[in-house]
Amino acid sequence: MSIALGQNIYSNLFVPEFDSTMSEQLNSPALDRITIRTDLRPGDIGWVIYRHGVLYKEENNYGVEFESYVAAGLHEFFLQFNPLKNRVWVCEYHDSIIGFLLLIDRGTSAQLRYFYIERAFRGIGLGKKLMDLYIETLHEFGYKQSYLWTTKELSAAANLYTRSGFILAEEKVSFTFGKEVTEQKYVLEL
Repeated sequence: MSIALGQNIYSNLFVPEFDSTMSEQLNSPALDRITIRTDLRPGDIGWVIYRHGVLYKEENNYGVEFESYVAAGLHEFFLQFNPLKNRVWVCEYHDSIIGFLLLIDRGTSAQLRYFYIERAFRGIGLGKKLMDLYIETLHEFGYKQSYLWTTKELSAAANLYTRSGFILAEEKVSFTFGKEVTEQKYVLEL
């Protein structure tokens, strides 16, 4: 297979988008049609890296540096994976990944990372459902604390985190994602 310079190898893959037939389906009952699995399968890591790169470029103008950051973090997760301390949630609709979240062990605490939901599936309660599953798993695994890093411009995400009990603990200016951002650390004490 040859790929032309600049050709996107993922361009023919399915990413669910909103259309008129989905608007009625994407209410509370649609949540029941989304499957959430806790195993990684071939292609999942690459897809999540790709979708993070594309979505954060479109929505926040993040550069390829952000995609590289996500790739490194997912590689770290894979290398240290222990099912008694780490967990992944892969959300699918019609066999397409439409959301993702992971819990990575950090010794005495857990880190929430790579939380994303495709645009067409935001606002239907999927984010809250994933946060509830995340917090249940923190208790199940015996963690006493969790934390996450996000950026100040992601206010909808910050609202979800604070509604779930996370408290803003730190802010710092960063250029890690290809532009200047204010990174924010949120902490949850259990």
